[in-house]
Amino acid sequence: MSRRRFIALLAAAVLAISGALYLSAQRNPQHGPTGAALLPSLAGELNMVTALSVRRGSATPTVTIHSQGGRWTVAERGDYPADVPKLRKLLVTLRDAKIIEQKTSNPANFPIIGVEDPSSAGATGAEISITAQDGKHAVIIGKAVGAGNFARRAGEATSYSVEPSISFEAEPRYWIESKLLDIAVAGIQSIQIKPASGPAYTVRRESSAGANFTLEGVPAGRQAADPASLAPSPTTYSGLTADDVGPVSSVDFSKATTATVTLFDGNVITLTGATSGDQHWVQLQASKDGALTAKASGRAFDIAAYRFDAIFRPLEQLLVPKRPPASANKAAPAASPAFSASKKPVPASKP
Repeated sequence: MSRRRFIALLAAAVLAISGALYLSAQRNPQHGPTGAALLPSLAGELNMVTALSVRRGSATPTVTIHSQGGRWTVAERGDYPADVPKLRKLLVTLRDAKIIEQKTSNPANFPIIGVEDPSSAGATGAEISITAQDGKHAVIIGKAVGAGNFARRAGEATSYSVEPSISFEAEPRYWIESKLLDIAVAGIQSIQIKPASGPAYTVRRESSAGANFTLEGVPAGRQAADPASLAPSPTTYSGLTADDVGPVSSVDFSKATTATVTLFDGNVITLTGATSGDQHWVQLQASKDGALTAKASGRAFDIAAYRFDAIFRPLEQLLVPKRPPASANKAAPAASPAFSASKKPVPASKP
């Protein structure tokens, strides 16, 4: 074999091997730091976090939960108390998030997996920014994939798939402490309802030992419903939660209905309700619950429509239904078509 032919064959072999290696690399891309923490510094600073913000479709945070005066509050809701268990759950998930595989570093592909700049219009992902002792850490959480999400650390070009799944909300209302009231029917002595228009009424009982409620304010000629119908539902005031919170000044309470709930322990809770579009707002005040009154001061709470309707029941629902009036005129039987007055009998034809 000539030297020239040997060199040519060697070059061809090198090219073939290089091509095979390239194709193998394309089929099996490098996974990067598989198993590494997405936010390594968070592991040692979980209890030193002072703020968390979420940004989606905006140049500024859409919601910020921060520590103020020793308590966690939602900045965009007038520093109303935040849902701390929900906040901690997200922080723990971010701490435990591990890189599964390295993904695209091409910015043109970021929108496909939801890790583009979250301030851009129509962005599907969101940036979570955490303030801790050593500064800020931000990560963009993209679309779901497998048992996790796509993610990209802010300021870096490389994206990853990470696990476990990172679930969160970008709207402030989802981060408020939703608990409002938790009153058992057994503790209620009376409920007085004063609607904006129409008659007022009171349901009352003498003791909590299984006594039935009675209705005060029955109109003349009407009868109160049975005791079971007069009693509030066990869920009316138990576990009452807020869907959102806002300043009282943002809601028109000029035509409100008031429910005054007196408990056997002497506490009197006043709920003032008004509707605005498809939202149902209430104000709260308690005579012997300073914490509730302080938390509710100057604020209105949006509650579920069915809870609102159960609290502010109209008087008609507590009365025996009116009997429908008897019909004064009975319909006359219809004439037979064969003997209709509009038609005269036809004489028989002659043979």
